Amino acid sequence: MKITKAVITAAGRNQRGLPLQTLIDRDGAQKSALQIIVEEVLTAGIHDICVVVHPGDAEAYAAAAGEHARRLSFVEQHEPRGYGHAVLCAREFTGNQPFLHLVGDHLHLSEDSDGSTCAQQVVRVAEAHACSVSAVQPTRESLLPNYGAVGGKRLPNQPRLYQVDRVLEKPTPTEAEQTLLVPGLRAGYYLCFFGIHALTPTVMELLTEQAATGANMITLSDALAVLAHRERYLAYEVLGRRYDIGVRYGLLNAQLALALAGKDRAEVLAQLVELLVMRN
Repeated sequence: MKITKAVITAAGRNQRGLPLQTLIDRDGAQKSALQIIVEEVLTAGIHDICVVVHPGDAEAYAAAAGEHARRLSFVEQHEPRGYGHAVLCAREFTGNQPFLHLVGDHLHLSEDSDGSTCAQQVVRVAEAHACSVSAVQPTRESLLPNYGAVGGKRLPNQPRLYQVDRVLEKPTPTEAEQTLLVPGLRAGYYLCFFGIHALTPTVMELLTEQAATGANMITLSDALAVLAHRERYLAYEVLGRRYDIGVRYGLLNAQLALALAGKDRAEVLAQLVELLVMRN
């Protein structure tokens, strides 16, 4: 399958202002988080991008996108019915096509030696296997309340790929230990979502089915749990790191990661050492 569209969700009550925050990227340029996320999408060769926003936020997002605003379509989520509903709001945009999906409160830094971004890695795997692929990262159990997680098994001779058979949204450590253990992972670590998914049109169908039940909250994790039993669904352990800018010190951690991966690394390290010395 060929992926030509992308959906970025940014309509959540506690999420909507995060992509508007300003950071310094690896090249030393001042950019909004939204610009950095859009540029991640563009590296995967995808130029048709929809951003799902809270009603009335489109103008602020267009301004924050800068030169990329012309590439963006905006869809408003008029009902606060959850993350899955936000994705579903883009169904007319995606049509009957697969799409790349990123969340608006995560930034990603690749560690791939060939220079591929995280989005490129996920799209490459999804197109090669012609199925939905969720990026995952081994995550310690203390952070499970922040993420959806998957259980499954490694594919033979493909050490970073997993066949997904179970999906849980923000499981407790007990739930994860009982149902999400993956052979080969360190004890106390689980495969948690990375904030990037390449999804087939079936996901929109499953979200529509959820919405038709009249449920107040529509969850992507529930749709993916059903997807795992309806068609092939893989998880890919991305060569990179995710930075959740919505958690405490998340924006600070993301900024430090960008700085330490960029041209100002030496200067930033010197400032950090000076700060640590002063505090001691």
